[in-house]
Amino acid sequence: MTMLADVPAALLEPGLISEDELTALALAADPDQPLDAGAVPWTMGGTGGAGLLPDWYMPAPVRRQREPWQVAVVVTLIVAFLVINGLGLCITYGHLVPA
Repeated sequence: MTMLADVPAALLEPGLISEDELTALALAADPDQPLDAGAVPWTMGGTGGAGLLPDWYMPAPVRRQREPWQVAVVVTLIVAFLVINGLGLCITYGHLVPA
C-alpha cells in the first residue's frame, strides 16, 4: 500500500507527477484505512460551510444589490406581459396578435 506521506515531496509539485502515476497511487491506496487524527476536510477555494454540499460543488447563492432602474425595467416588463395576457392578446413570437 502506498500512502501520500510515502510519496516524495518533489513529486507533489504541479506537473511533476503524471495522471497515470497519480491514478496508480489512488488505486493502490487502502479505502478502509482510518483517517489520521490531524486530517482536515479539503475545501477548494471555499469556506467549507455547514451545508450538505461543498462550496466548490454548489456555492451558496449571493444576493447582490440592484440599481433602482434595473428593478423598474423588470417590474415594467412583468406588468406589460400581465396586461397583454389579461387583455386576451398573445405576444409569444414577438408579434402582438389576438389569442
